[in-house]
Amino acid sequence: MGEKSVQKKKFILETARKVFVEKGFKKVTMKDIVEACQISRGGLYLYFDSTSQIFLEVLKLESEEADDVFSGSIREDATSADILILFLQEQKKELLRKENTLTQAIYEYYFEFHPTKKDNILKIQFDSAVKIMEMLIQTGVESGEFYCEDCKGMARNIMFVLEGLKISAQTIGITAETVDREIAYILKSLDA
Repeated sequence: MGEKSVQKKKFILETARKVFVEKGFKKVTMKDIVEACQISRGGLYLYFDSTSQIFLEVLKLESEEADDVFSGSIREDATSADILILFLQEQKKELLRKENTLTQAIYEYYFEFHPTKKDNILKIQFDSAVKIMEMLIQTGVESGEFYCEDCKGMARNIMFVLEGLKISAQTIGITAETVDREIAYILKSLDA
């Protein structure tokens, strides 16, 4: 794919993201994306076959960008505790963000399509986050920053708490105080 095609595809994905944020997943059609991008229907189908394919590409792009932002925020001399606190603070920002979020669209997509474990990007991201969190906690235990007898169990628990907070943010609403309380509980559990 040439540079012009790469840029066009990225433009479509960035524009489609805005459409998914506004309408969720279920209500978005290829026509909506064509109109938002101001391109021909054929021009869109040159790159994508369906709204599902576009949505999954939007999620991948979003994940890559979030990883880049987080990685760029970590100091060279950061300790395991510093990294964990930075990660939890980034999660807090995301949880409290009221606008420009794909959370509703993500849940609509997964409730509608029930992807298998193999192609479920949320499951893949969750499992990857658990592994990274487990390594981070293990490193913190080895350096004496944390105390934890079951690093994998703690990592899984942290990710389930964050996922529960995401759902709560979309359904019943949460406050900064609620998120701070949960973060404090996580840190206390590690004696951080």
